[in-house]
Amino acid sequence: MIDSNFISKCKNIFGAENVLTEKADLITYSYDATPGIPREIPGVVVFPENTKQVQEMIFLARQAKVPIYPRGAGTCLSGGPVPLNKGVVISFQKMNKIIEIDPDNLTATVQPGVIIADLNNAVSKYGLLYPPDPGSMATATVGGSVAENSGGLRGLKYGVTKHYIMGMEIVLPTGEIFRYGGKTVKNVTAYDFTSLFVGSEGTLGIITEIICKLIPTPKYRKSMIAFFDKLEDAGKTVTDIVRAHVIPATLEIMDKVTIQTVENYAKAGLPTDVEALLLIEVDGMGKDSVEWEAENCIEIIKNNNGKFKIAETDQERDSLWAARRAALPALAQVKPATILEDATVPRTKLVDMLVSIQKIAKKYNLLIGTFGHAGDGNLHPTILIDPLDKDEMERLHKAVDEIFDVALSFGGTLSGEHGIGIAKLKYLKDEIGRSGVETMRRIKQALDPDNILNPGKLVPMED
Repeated sequence: MIDSNFISKCKNIFGAENVLTEKADLITYSYDATPGIPREIPGVVVFPENTKQVQEMIFLARQAKVPIYPRGAGTCLSGGPVPLNKGVVISFQKMNKIIEIDPDNLTATVQPGVIIADLNNAVSKYGLLYPPDPGSMATATVGGSVAENSGGLRGLKYGVTKHYIMGMEIVLPTGEIFRYGGKTVKNVTAYDFTSLFVGSEGTLGIITEIICKLIPTPKYRKSMIAFFDKLEDAGKTVTDIVRAHVIPATLEIMDKVTIQTVENYAKAGLPTDVEALLLIEVDGMGKDSVEWEAENCIEIIKNNNGKFKIAETDQERDSLWAARRAALPALAQVKPATILEDATVPRTKLVDMLVSIQKIAKKYNLLIGTFGHAGDGNLHPTILIDPLDKDEMERLHKAVDEIFDVALSFGGTLSGEHGIGIAKLKYLKDEIGRSGVETMRRIKQALDPDNILNPGKLVPMED
């Protein structure tokens, strides 16, 4: 129970200036970027500055049987950090130090509150790159992206967050401090704790320090945009590019609804009469190899009835990617709320999924714009709705159910990069089965027997 005595103890741990209790402040920490999900105003928000304070908070919460909700920047799209009762929100805004950049070992050691864009700005001085790049990288934190195992535009070639975590310091639900991993390129000691804790959404431990893997920044890159009158041609282009052994750094898609909305919003000069566009960027350390990959992409686009334009300058390149990153804000201004989903299918089922989403939109009379990471089959059908329209909301829920049913029927997954949180909890058994859910429960109960860390997220505790 959070009472005056509990609050007083929080202030003793963190200092009064790092404890929020006023309702207006608490409301700010009661939601993330996911609309239409259950949430509660927390009882208190605290801002740790070191691992010891996190540990003391765990001890206090266990004693009082109060749940804890770890939080990064709140850009999550599945309800991961949203409190579900009067618990404690631990915000890592003040644990935002880059502890070390080690260019010789290609690592950076950071606190969880470091913003991804700030990390990349810091390591770029050494000619290095931290590849994970979620759409919200200008505000998203490393800790939050680790908790959600975020992806991004570079996922096809460079992978997602889990591929760049070499070790962590974690405060376990018991209050014990646990460190694993390090700077060694090879480490097969014990269980693969990265696979366990990355993507665990704050349900198994609280991350307080992260060792990130870095790579040399590619010296050369070439960007282009391609337009198609048929979805099938765009989808076949994606398949043919990978079949030709060209792995672009980014290979993005927008459907007609998204193109029209982005052009209306950003005036980016996009044609509004095409069915789909692809944004393609190849990169590498050798100029000849990058040119070869670009020429192959162009030939494949031509063979699939596409028209294309190459970005000749950095300014033209930046404008292309600004158009892609404008997809969500552009769609968001059409109606009061946007439901951004994360259905992911094998590349060869990309067109089938796009067509299915269009059919679902028509069936339920909803406006759905779809964009996403075509190269890895990760689509973001974005449903535009008015939460005050009861009939529309009922149609929305039916459409979302059907979108995930179709994705799974194509051999896809519920989430390519947004996580499960609370938004997709009810679908989890459809993908991993009862035995999978039971396995998750056993792991959760073994590490967090009091169920105080982010309860109600990722792991269904009841059928």
